[in-house]
Amino acid sequence: MKLLILIGLIMGTAANRLFSQDEQSQRHNMVRQQLEARGINHRATLEAMRKVQRHLFVPARLRAHAYTDSPLSIGQGQTISQPYIVAYMTQLLDLKPHHRVLEIGTGSGYQAAVLAEMVEQVFTIEIVKELGQRAEKLLDSLGYDNVSVVIGDGYQGLEAEAPFDAIIVTAAPDNIPHPLVEQLKDGGKMVIPVGPPAAIQTLVLMEKREGKIVETNLTPVRFVPFTRSQ
Repeated sequence: MKLLILIGLIMGTAANRLFSQDEQSQRHNMVRQQLEARGINHRATLEAMRKVQRHLFVPARLRAHAYTDSPLSIGQGQTISQPYIVAYMTQLLDLKPHHRVLEIGTGSGYQAAVLAEMVEQVFTIEIVKELGQRAEKLLDSLGYDNVSVVIGDGYQGLEAEAPFDAIIVTAAPDNIPHPLVEQLKDGGKMVIPVGPPAAIQTLVLMEKREGKIVETNLTPVRFVPFTRSQ
């Protein structure tokens, strides 16, 4: 009996190792085929995308699809963006190790994890309590002690921690929230999808230069609506 248990433990350990190696291979393929092949070339972004275990941030029933080039449902009417969009938006911010970043729309926590691999501190706001708590627990378990999850209305940003070197918004408001613009550090960048719900929106890059905002419309996108507290 002891021999059978030992064999079972050895086989289980080997299976887990192979499973882990397969997922690592999928991440490397994702970066090469979905990101580098489509123009993502920011080294820190690519390294973070290779490292963060995306399959842990999606529901168990969808883990076989974790590294495909598509968004996936995470419940509560929310999604985890496709890898390319995560990488594209991250690259636009041109992040540096000393940066402090604000994310609006924690969702699964995946984007926050990618950011946390690259910068000193990430503050992320989620209005759906269940999602925010789930993401916080997962991020903590993975050792991301430089991520602070806040449950609340992201429209108001996080004035107590402002200004931020970069702001990333992963839900689409009809108009750009003024508090977020105010909380962006001079020289900082914000990337945000803007447009009506259930329609094609525009991804906008905003740069603050000597107190003035320069906006650049980039590409059509489709994000979940920006939810406000009542």
